[in-house]
Amino acid sequence: MQTLIEFIIGLVAAIAATALAQFGVDVNAARTAEREIRRMSDCPEPAAVVTLKTPTRDC
Repeated sequence: MQTLIEFIIGLVAAIAATALAQFGVDVNAARTAEREIRRMSDCPEPAAVVTLKTPTRDC
């Protein structure tokens, strides 16, 4: 009897996964952390002054 119940539960889970897959939901996909992307702007330099120094991120 327990085997029959486990079989029915597995069948319902497979049908649910198939139905969700029709809408693009993947229930078996491993969740990976998305990388955070930050766009950094360069520090503005005065147009009349040209200097050669190492760039810094402190504006």
